[in-house]
Amino acid sequence: MLSEFSLIDRFFARRADAMGRRLEQGELGIGDDCALLAPRPREMMAISTDMLVEGRHFFPDIDPHALGHKALAVNLSDLAAMGAQPQGFTLAFALPEAREDWLSAFSDGLFELAERYGCDLIGGDTTAGPLNLCITVFGSVPPQLALRRDAAKPGDDIWISGTLGDARAGLGVIRGEWSAGETDAATFRRALERPEPRVELGLALRGIAHAALDISDGLAGDLLHILERSQLEARVDADAVPRSNALRRLPAEVQRRCTLAGGDDYELCFTAPVSARAAVEEAGHKVNLPLTRVGTINAPGPSANGPAIHWHDATGAPLTLTLQGFDHFHAD
Repeated sequence: MLSEFSLIDRFFARRADAMGRRLEQGELGIGDDCALLAPRPREMMAISTDMLVEGRHFFPDIDPHALGHKALAVNLSDLAAMGAQPQGFTLAFALPEAREDWLSAFSDGLFELAERYGCDLIGGDTTAGPLNLCITVFGSVPPQLALRRDAAKPGDDIWISGTLGDARAGLGVIRGEWSAGETDAATFRRALERPEPRVELGLALRGIAHAALDISDGLAGDLLHILERSQLEARVDADAVPRSNALRRLPAEVQRRCTLAGGDDYELCFTAPVSARAAVEEAGHKVNLPLTRVGTINAPGPSANGPAIHWHDATGAPLTLTLQGFDHFHAD
């Protein structure tokens, strides 16, 4: 039977060593009481933590390879939203049992993504208990180029990367809320279980975008975070929000629910000045990712009652929508 330390050594410490050290001189990874990590010269450290809990963030029957991928992907997505270059991460988790086949697949999914982005595992912890994963990721970004939520400006365009809604559509199919063909259902489930962090896009938007975040809790809720921090309003064309061909085959009301309030997409929502449209499109071409302009940032009107999103359809007609982002304590 695996002990705590043999588990760490076999499935994580050895894999971290096999990646090949990218740590700078004087830095320290796995093997001591603390890791030692420094930002790159003239840059600041970007740090983010996400926790994934069985039954809340993933189903018990999820492929452990997919879970390893997603656990790191959702953290790398936060670095992408800040325009930060990944450097390293820690992993803390509780396991109900130490199954070698599960750990092998999980660590494969985790390290395949870590290797792709040159992000070293530098420490962590493990214990027995209900399945619970917590990753803290570290990146580096020049302070003047960080894509902060409080940096949106009146007149900025609002952009979305990729497509939204497939992950929520997948959750709906699994729950039996709606049905989809076999191919579309597989597309939705992959979006739910294997999100792609937009790290390359975040780096490409340095010096171009003003504000950014990743869409983890739904566009309606996440865009509001930018508006609250920047003390502004937004006008958004709900019909312009990009969606996949698979999602377009679902009923219109389901499409709108998934794209506007679905969550778990991990695409970037960012603002940029009108003068930067060509540069934004070039950034999208550079990383081979479609970028869609969906609205405008505006200064609050004289009767404004706090930051708000004003939704309209493709004809410009206003929409009365009751939407909110995902809330872990009031989840549907």
